[in-house]
Amino acid sequence: MSSLLVTAPILGLIAMVMSLTHLIPISVSLIYDDGSLSAFTFSMFLNLACGYVIWILSRPYAREIMARDSILLVVLAWSGGALFATVPLLLVLPGLSFTDAYFETMSGLTTTGSTVLTNLDYLPHSINIWRGLLQWLGGMGIIVLAVAILPLLGVGGRQIYKAETPGPMKDTKLTPRIAETAKGLWLVYFGLSLACLAAYRLAGMSWIDALMHTFTTMSTGGFSTHDASFGHFDSALLEFICFVFMLIAAINFGTHFVASRARSLGPYRRDPEVAWFLAVVLGSCVGIGGYLWIMGVYPDFPTALRHASFNAVSVATSTGYATQDFNLWPVFAPLWMMFLVSFASCSGSTGGGIKMIRAVILYKQVYREFTRLLHPTAAVSMKISGHPVENRVVFAVLAFLFIYIVCIVSLTLVLTASGLDAVSAFSAVIACLNNLGPGLNQVGPATTFEVLNDFQIWVLSAAMLVGRLELFTVLIIFTPVFWRK
Repeated sequence: MSSLLVTAPILGLIAMVMSLTHLIPISVSLIYDDGSLSAFTFSMFLNLACGYVIWILSRPYAREIMARDSILLVVLAWSGGALFATVPLLLVLPGLSFTDAYFETMSGLTTTGSTVLTNLDYLPHSINIWRGLLQWLGGMGIIVLAVAILPLLGVGGRQIYKAETPGPMKDTKLTPRIAETAKGLWLVYFGLSLACLAAYRLAGMSWIDALMHTFTTMSTGGFSTHDASFGHFDSALLEFICFVFMLIAAINFGTHFVASRARSLGPYRRDPEVAWFLAVVLGSCVGIGGYLWIMGVYPDFPTALRHASFNAVSVATSTGYATQDFNLWPVFAPLWMMFLVSFASCSGSTGGGIKMIRAVILYKQVYREFTRLLHPTAAVSMKISGHPVENRVVFAVLAFLFIYIVCIVSLTLVLTASGLDAVSAFSAVIACLNNLGPGLNQVGPATTFEVLNDFQIWVLSAAMLVGRLELFTVLIIFTPVFWRK
């Protein structure tokens, strides 16, 4: 209970700050007169009022938060943020249930991209922009954004930052002060987003499409303004631009930050994940393209390479755009892509999955065990980029992988027990736990998740949150030791 009271003032401040994000869809609604102005205005003031009341009532309990408090804060901020974000959807879209609205907003904030909505081409522009904005905010992390602002209000942020940020970035100090780090990361994120927006606009997208797809490309979220997703544009140039920015977004933003400060490409060469990431993903593009050509899916290799490259990178980076219904490809290709999303993205990126650095450590650990089998008395160390990797890090990665597999198996069994077929259940879990978006079969890229029942929707909503916060952050609050004094 003490952790709840301690986190409440910060949650109130976050709610008040995040209420200001409504100004973007409000502006869009005013420009296009799409009839959603009152809904977003009401939602903004509801967020602001609730945040203020929570802050006022809980101020006496404010103190410097500890690790336990920061974990609870992150989980509550993400789940509560998705709750408040449902208000515009419920007010504007008649017939949308709260369950589906919450799934949609959780999919947005976690940058998953799974959707229960149809007729996206005819939705009010402000609603589509709201969906995209949720993904853009979730991409770098609402908590990291708050860390850049809350110190101005007298609230410390290092514990919050470490609880929310994935992978090795947890213990990396890019600048002496955590608020400066958060601001620097957001400046890089914002700058790259502006470049993406300009590229899309110059390549022929409308302003609305360009803004929406900038939000969802840089966040590797995958929401679109069109039911046909990125295939609506049928433009090789736009696909290439998106291809490049998806790759950029799936690389550690800490590396982008250091490279921008140094005005050098050196940090990319020294980052142990970048070479692995590019080799695996680009190699897969060629491999899948060649396979589709050989199987006769496309008449020539360049066409096969174009469609394979875009969709493979989209899935591998957990973006989830589609230009083709890859659910109809020979099953080897989409399964290969589903395998990629589980590990391909770099830590500290907006991508999902276990992250490439963990995959590299696991690979090196397997190689080390092979060496020990052949040379039992040899002292075999593990190094990444010339730096030794401690055994405690290896053990932590092994534990993470175990929990990851347990989550996949358990959630798949739960969905199949609820009546969903095995392929749809497995791919839906992979898609939501890795924050990808589309799965296969009933939840493939040409369909939506509206075919699922309410129970299945709530299970997958939980999977998205667990995956976005990298498993331990969420699961630990359900253990007795977390609540024990």
